[in-house]
Amino acid sequence: MLTKVVFLDRDGVINEDSADYIKSWAEFHFIPGSLEALRRLTVHGFTTFLITNQSAVHRKLMSLAELEHIHVKMLHAVVSCGGRIEDIFFCPHLPEEECNCRKPKPGLIFEAQSRYDIKLSNAYLVGDSVKDMQCARNAGCGFAVLVRTGNGRSPEKMLAEKSLVDHVADDLLDAVQWIIDHDPQRGC
Repeated sequence: MLTKVVFLDRDGVINEDSADYIKSWAEFHFIPGSLEALRRLTVHGFTTFLITNQSAVHRKLMSLAELEHIHVKMLHAVVSCGGRIEDIFFCPHLPEEECNCRKPKPGLIFEAQSRYDIKLSNAYLVGDSVKDMQCARNAGCGFAVLVRTGNGRSPEKMLAEKSLVDHVADDLLDAVQWIIDHDPQRGC
């Protein structure tokens, strides 16, 4: 059973977000420090999964092949910097399709749990939106960490008031340091 797991949202957490969607590798830009954050998670023994809503596919703004191309290039960059993302789970659906995999519903996390035997009560989810934090709670993740990059600044106060967030970090690198410092299995 995997007990040191971090789920990461993509846009606004690992890479810069765009109101026009990230539709190609040319539009994908790592947020400063995110590659180092992924390296640190790997070095400290965490298994990292990407969970991301990618409705641009069903909006016909990009193809599944283009999304796959973005993810292959992203994974290559992560590995070349010493990090690792174990697997990527994405929802291509529109919000009005009301699927079970679109965050804030927990379908992507449950799919990862089923495939990898993850102890969710120990798991961290790092995201930049209300949907991400709700997804963490809906799935039973132990910790929800909001980053201020992407959309994270605007919902910060509301999320804290509703106890939907365990920690607020400036960016992914800051979030990862908090995760490492608060890991109950540190040194195991």
